[in-house]
Amino acid sequence: MAISFTVRIWNIRPLKRATKTTYQVRWVVGPENHTKTFATKALAESYRATLTSAMARGEAFDIASGLPVSLARSANNTTWYDLAVAFCDTKWKRWAPGSRAAAAEALATVTAVLVDSDHGPDVVERRHALEKWAFNKAARDGGEVPEAHVVAVGWLQEHSVSVGALTDAATVRRALEAISSKLDGSPAAATTANRKRMVFHQALEYAVERCHLEANPLDRVKWKAPKTSDSVDRRSVVNPTQARALITSVSEINGRMALFFALMYFAALRPAEAVALRLEDCELPEQGWGMLYLSRSIPMTGAEWTDSGEPHESRSLKHRAKEEVRPVPACPELVSWIRRHAKSYGTAPDGRLLRGTRGERLSEDSCGRVWRAARSATLDARQAASPLAKRPYDLRHAAVSTWLNAGVQPTLVAEWAGHSVQVLLRVYAKCIEGQDAQSRKLIEHALGAAETGAEPSSESTETVRRDETEQAPDE
Repeated sequence: MAISFTVRIWNIRPLKRATKTTYQVRWVVGPENHTKTFATKALAESYRATLTSAMARGEAFDIASGLPVSLARSANNTTWYDLAVAFCDTKWKRWAPGSRAAAAEALATVTAVLVDSDHGPDVVERRHALEKWAFNKAARDGGEVPEAHVVAVGWLQEHSVSVGALTDAATVRRALEAISSKLDGSPAAATTANRKRMVFHQALEYAVERCHLEANPLDRVKWKAPKTSDSVDRRSVVNPTQARALITSVSEINGRMALFFALMYFAALRPAEAVALRLEDCELPEQGWGMLYLSRSIPMTGAEWTDSGEPHESRSLKHRAKEEVRPVPACPELVSWIRRHAKSYGTAPDGRLLRGTRGERLSEDSCGRVWRAARSATLDARQAASPLAKRPYDLRHAAVSTWLNAGVQPTLVAEWAGHSVQVLLRVYAKCIEGQDAQSRKLIEHALGAAETGAEPSSESTETVRRDETEQAPDE
């Protein structure tokens, strides 16, 4: 490590851009200039204060990284394994159980390959040990490393690369290749790859925050993320007749579950919202429309990721503040479904409408089995082999598509479905019908006039002239 005591630190420089202003810390160590840019002035001042304090103490600076020697050595000595574990511990309380599981999977994918040896436990064994123990704070707080993971965890702690090694683009690319591929070498799904990259990026930002890295190395590596498609496949969307037939079939197979699917279709509830719905959350008039007031969801994640140790945990609504309520209108048909269900099956002690035979939360596996049976009983062979309502969640897609096609304002649909308007239109753009037919009629009219040699009508000509006049100033 080449060091120097010749250090000069400049004032913070604001960098004004069209959309925002960032703040740059500039300093010189020996012959080398260094810069670091921050989103806020407070962060820049904090970083500059760290440098000036080290200089005031008479500490030497590493010329290559520009960091005080104590920080530069920390970056070189801290392993990626230790940093990733610390990152998980820092975020654990703020992450929802599902986010904890997703982050553990992503970090296990990259940490398993960020090693300095090709020998040792295989990648599958490494990933399993990382995901189930190293990146699960609750499991680590519970005691010693389980016997099944002792060898893999010990080997990873010894052979994990240093955080400083991630300044090498080839090392970062190794992690990106793991993110982009399945264990068998085939390409990973685009959504999976992008989700894992996001977690990797956040962990590297944590390394920058802890001064282990001067800048996020992912920002310097050119990597083309797999393309994702958020839009709903129109082939999966059932029409009202098909939806009613499927829900009726479910009621014949398992009457206790029918309301679960009715809530997803008639009110566009997410599965975790449907199982959390209580009778007291429902406004059910004798006639006409009712109202559902949603305030919580009960997602299924697994006991190892929850604070309670239960496989599910009551939480606030997705994308909503704690205790925020989302009102959703209930059509008369859904009101009848809820009334019949409450009369036939009652409610759980906490008022939940949907429950298993022993009062437990409905399981996704059980609902999936019943749904598959209903599809087989209701759809013909061609439809059953197609994407049509292949998953229960497709009922929610069908509900939102139906509302949009009925002409309901997107702002209202977004509020009822728990989306932003931007996400709503992006996801359901291909399911909105009506514009295609209107556009085709316009094209047919134009082609018809060309084939017959007929001149466009005076009205059409006037419209074109008016459009040209309106566009002229912009040309």
